[in-house]
Amino acid sequence: MGAREQGADAVEGRWLVIPRTLCFVQNGDDVLLMKRAPFKRVFPNRYNGLGGHIERDEDPLSSARREILEETGLAVRDVRLRAVYNIDAGEQSGILLFVFTAASDSRDVRANNEGTLHWIPCRDILKYDLVEDLPIILPRILMMNPDDKPLFVHVSYDERDAIQFRFAGEMSD
Repeated sequence: MGAREQGADAVEGRWLVIPRTLCFVQNGDDVLLMKRAPFKRVFPNRYNGLGGHIERDEDPLSSARREILEETGLAVRDVRLRAVYNIDAGEQSGILLFVFTAASDSRDVRANNEGTLHWIPCRDILKYDLVEDLPIILPRILMMNPDDKPLFVHVSYDERDAIQFRFAGEMSD
């Protein structure tokens, strides 16, 4: 099958997504979160995992590893896909988010211009000003067993702009 047969040019009337990764690195009982810089357009001053856009020549796993290295300087192991989000924020395009966990043997992170990095005890994560979906999804992800299949999640917003989750195989949360 050639590139033309893939149908990538059939965008008329299609809903398109922007691919991104989100990664949660663990060391012992702590998880590494980034407090986004106050000048950032997306989630300023809020805690989130590490990640960003998937580049044209990357697969999601390679993107996750690259983003972790770029934002922290950490070489990680046991990188595992934990969830795939299809995010509909009511725009012409959405976001397809690949969520990973990883383990690090080191806690030595380097500074970056995206925000400040913090090792936070897993038991305390809900005490922080997290990005709005993390209180729902992060405890589930951090409790997963190594061989658990990834979660598949549809995220949308209701008429009051409140986040809504639909987990595949479950009723609406």
